Amino acid sequence: MRISLKSLCMTTALAAIALSQPSLSWGQMTTVAKAVADNPNTAPKDAPDPRAFLDEIDGAEAMKWVLAHNQTTIDKLSKDPRFAQNQAEALTILQATDRIAVPGFAHKGMVQNFWQDAEHTHGIWRQTTWESYKTATPQWDTILDIDALSKAEGKNWVYEGANCLAPDYTRCLVELSDGGKDATIVREFDITTKSFIKGGFELPEGKQSVTWRDADTVYITREWTPGDVTESSYAYITKVLKRGQPLDQAVEIYRGAKSDVSAGRTVLRDVSGKYVMDYAYRGLDFFHTQQLFYVGDKPVELPLPQSSNFNGYMDGQAIYSLKEDWTSAKGTAFKTGAVLVFDLAKALADPANMEPTLLFQPDAHQSVEGISQTKNRLILSLLSNVTGEVWSYDYTGGKWSAKKLDLPANSALDIASTDDESDRVLLTVSSFLIPATLINVDAASGKVEQVKSSPARFNAEGLQVQQFWATSKDGTKVPYFFIAKKDIKLDGTTPTILNAYGGFEVSSTPYYSGTIGKLWLEKGGAFVLANIRGGGEFGPAWHEAGLKTKRQNIYNDFQAVAEDLIAKKITTPRHLGIMGGSNGGLLMGVQLTQRPDLWNAVDVQVPLLDMVNYTKMSAGASWQGEYGDPNDPVEGAFLRGISPYHNVKAGVAYPEPLFETSTKDDRVGPVHARKMAALFEEMGLPFYYYENTEGGHAAASNLPERARRYAIDYTYFMQKLMDK
Repeated sequence: MRISLKSLCMTTALAAIALSQPSLSWGQMTTVAKAVADNPNTAPKDAPDPRAFLDEIDGAEAMKWVLAHNQTTIDKLSKDPRFAQNQAEALTILQATDRIAVPGFAHKGMVQNFWQDAEHTHGIWRQTTWESYKTATPQWDTILDIDALSKAEGKNWVYEGANCLAPDYTRCLVELSDGGKDATIVREFDITTKSFIKGGFELPEGKQSVTWRDADTVYITREWTPGDVTESSYAYITKVLKRGQPLDQAVEIYRGAKSDVSAGRTVLRDVSGKYVMDYAYRGLDFFHTQQLFYVGDKPVELPLPQSSNFNGYMDGQAIYSLKEDWTSAKGTAFKTGAVLVFDLAKALADPANMEPTLLFQPDAHQSVEGISQTKNRLILSLLSNVTGEVWSYDYTGGKWSAKKLDLPANSALDIASTDDESDRVLLTVSSFLIPATLINVDAASGKVEQVKSSPARFNAEGLQVQQFWATSKDGTKVPYFFIAKKDIKLDGTTPTILNAYGGFEVSSTPYYSGTIGKLWLEKGGAFVLANIRGGGEFGPAWHEAGLKTKRQNIYNDFQAVAEDLIAKKITTPRHLGIMGGSNGGLLMGVQLTQRPDLWNAVDVQVPLLDMVNYTKMSAGASWQGEYGDPNDPVEGAFLRGISPYHNVKAGVAYPEPLFETSTKDDRVGPVHARKMAALFEEMGLPFYYYENTEGGHAAASNLPERARRYAIDYTYFMQKLMDK
């Protein structure tokens, strides 16, 4: 569905948490931290920061420190022959030419795909016909070669997508990132000539969004003057630019506030690409948005909760999902998680009396994962006990009807693309041990067609998947998936990696990973995926249970899963490692400092770690809705109590962690990881540190970089968890 709405994904305790440290009698490889005078754990709040030089992202002194520690890490790990093997195996999987080239439906029966392999490390944007795609050897036509462009311009361009103008979809606004940063440049591109348009729309680098109003007009939301961004470092002023105008002649049409996460004005179109109306948003925090629809020049706000999501527009009907309970003006009570529909024009004409219709209400074991649209159908993808379902909704004669699509059970179902010009839906079906299969479903008839299957990337014979439930500290049952060989000995010796995310209502679902399978499961390791609170596996309430000062629930859930694995005699702390990135990196940092006794390996990826100052770092201010305000007396005290950077304590034994980040990460930023590693160094604690100088928040901008990261990760885990 082509609907131009701005996505804002970016996405109790008064005292510090005090934890006793159990004895480490089982031989964990730990070192006791020595006391230092300027430890953030004991230093006054306003004390000078001896690690401030690391704040300067590209500073000479900071980069000298980064490169030195990078070299130390690579030198240590690369001496292990398994490093080269892991890197080679990962690269083979990542660059495999027989993997599924997952396409997106395009105009007039075409499909498009972005592809990377050994020959195209930066990637190519390409297209073919649907009929050709279904063959074993599709005849692809390259639209834009990012490798050639990078070479010609001496840049490390990362393709971030293209916004193409309806109804022909031949004029596109292409976004390119230098090294994977969130900030991008924008250039107008002509698909028919396969070239950038000389004198066309072109925007310099920035965290920005741009959308078509018509063929000669665009709406641009960006940093118009230096410093004119929100406290979260995002744009909040939208201007309209006509073709041929210089950027400084753009006219302001909308302004949010500096206190917003972000704000902007964009365009709502129907499924055919026809203009419906203008739409504006103000991200008040990460989870609350003021939404304005323009009736002519008049902005109108509907009386729905600001936490609700505007999910689409179909046949005059607006589709919303609720993140909290809400009662309409007529007294109808709607529950959290509900999907609502209503006549948008009618509601805008009389907002106070709008009365939605309930389309779907998830039960306690369900959550709505996505809402999309074909030409004639509304598509809901659901999780039911952390496995996928897809429902097709028809709107005929003013009434809605629904049917569940007949798809494989107990699998992850991910919508790859929906067709604006038919009722086709492309889905990828996978599980931990079964490679992805691409299927084409007619959402009207329900007919299912298997299109392509990916070859197996590892030997799954003898492996099994089980779902267990751990009991958290407050009695909450927490599910987790356990993948390992069927014949493992229950003697506590199984090398086990535990992974989770636990934030921003993001669900962790089963998925097929060739790298995990080849580099870990084949070699006798076990992998665990925990569905802890903070995620969206069981709807908004599961997320709400871990917000702000309730966040210790998330950390308790994770610890409960670890303790359940130990109680089942699957593993012991000596053989248990953990990994997570971004918010999951914060989770790892908290586990490192709260329960160092539980782990022998902690892989902390692109993390937040300084929760006292996170709002001042990169885009950190945007996440106060998730984590809380460090300046609030209650929330600030809690954040200091869980902040990993502020809870590394002298006299405590810690396992040797691996910190990973990227210089080009302008979302979380590398400073968190840098300062945590520097503190470990000062306190005499061993650690590994690797900062990719490219890569953005993904910490890798191309397949070779990803392969190196996998080699670092799994060589580290092998040494810590498998070796004696």
